[in-house]
Amino acid sequence: VQLQASGGGEVQAGGSLRLSCAASGRIFSINDMGWYRQAPGNKRELVAAITNGGSTNYADSVKGRFTISRDNAKNTVHLQMNSLKPEDTDVYYCNAYVNRDRWFGSDLWGQGTLVTVSS
Repeated sequence: VQLQASGGGEVQAGGSLRLSCAASGRIFSINDMGWYRQAPGNKRELVAAITNGGSTNYADSVKGRFTISRDNAKNTVHLQMNSLKPEDTDVYYCNAYVNRDRWFGSDLWGQGTLVTVSS
């Protein structure tokens, strides 16, 4: 099972980007999914998370600007980022707890995708 992220890029301040992450392979179910970000030398921090029931949680710094969503049928999670600021520049990682069957699950990370916001 793996996670594949896409959608990063460069945008001017005030612009928007949409990140997507798809899980593939042997999947029985997926619990929480989320997006984290990390700058060089810094700790990876939670940006947004969503449960399989649709409950969401956001970092204070992105509330009102970012929206996380998921499509359980397609095993995907998205992050719509609006009103981007230069301080949102980071490498973004998707995360998911994927159950391969009833008894075995793994906490997985996608490859990072770089988001650059220019002023």
